[in-house]
Amino acid sequence: MAIIVYGDTGKIAYSNTEARALFAEAEQLQGQNFLRLVQNAPESLQQALVRDGDALFTVDQAGQAETYSLSRRFFELAGERHTLLMVKELTPELGRQEIDVWKNVIRIINHELNNSLAPISSMVHSARLIAQSPEQLPKLSRVFDTIEERTLHLTAFLEGYARFARLPKPRPERVAWRPFLENLQALFPHSKVGAPPGPDGFFDAAQLQQTLINLLKNAHEASAEGSAVELSAEVAPDGASTITVADRGSGMTDEVLRSALVPFFSTKEKGTGLGLALCREIVEAHRGKLRLSRRAGGGMEITCWLPGKTTLIAPRTGRLTLTRA
Repeated sequence: MAIIVYGDTGKIAYSNTEARALFAEAEQLQGQNFLRLVQNAPESLQQALVRDGDALFTVDQAGQAETYSLSRRFFELAGERHTLLMVKELTPELGRQEIDVWKNVIRIINHELNNSLAPISSMVHSARLIAQSPEQLPKLSRVFDTIEERTLHLTAFLEGYARFARLPKPRPERVAWRPFLENLQALFPHSKVGAPPGPDGFFDAAQLQQTLINLLKNAHEASAEGSAVELSAEVAPDGASTITVADRGSGMTDEVLRSALVPFFSTKEKGTGLGLALCREIVEAHRGKLRLSRRAGGGMEITCWLPGKTTLIAPRTGRLTLTRA
């Protein structure tokens, strides 16, 4: 873990070996001004530093995304307030988690295949025995119905995974909000849909509709009977759209909130864990952001932010080095 201690003026009082390797290419940091050095940092690191509390940030290095955690603490030293900054690379740990995810995928697929193929094999064996006894032939209809049911279930299950894997690149275009929201209202008549924004949105209408269908479906399943699910949309002056789906359900625990967007994670008994992951994939393919948060008064609020056609998204510099302009 890289550790830096600096005072209110920015003067670095301490830095460990990991900090010098991460931020300064092994050069000396002590005595330099951290606040001036950070002006050369990747924007994602700068944004993490100005946020309150701890943060995660990602930078592109040599064509690969590297993820870091950042923690800040404050303390008094010799009558002066100091900041303790700790940065840790998480990429290797995330790589191990990715392997665990794939192991879980294999386990789930193996489980579903066995659940369908074992009954089908048994039914085929039964059909052979029935075929040898003409008086038992009427029972074949029930055997074939069971085989068809398990085949359809397996097809639907595998199609869900295939749909996630072959998601096409979005084709954003100008979209009028009124007909778009009216279509969602028709699909979910018990939802409370806000007034359409004046300016058009800019997104792939089919993909965003699929995203909102998933979010609205989840919200209704989580909500208590009779409680309204709310959908609202806003457009910023730069054309960026913010769409929010809110419910009054039981919400999410801290553990579920941390894992809700991880592919194949599900709290539902028969869930595939692809719904929210697919939503995030669609939103991020639009260069947008999907955020889950607890709603004041209970329930959840899921926000999709999508850039407009002219929205400026700042590029990343791709390096953490602070000592090189």
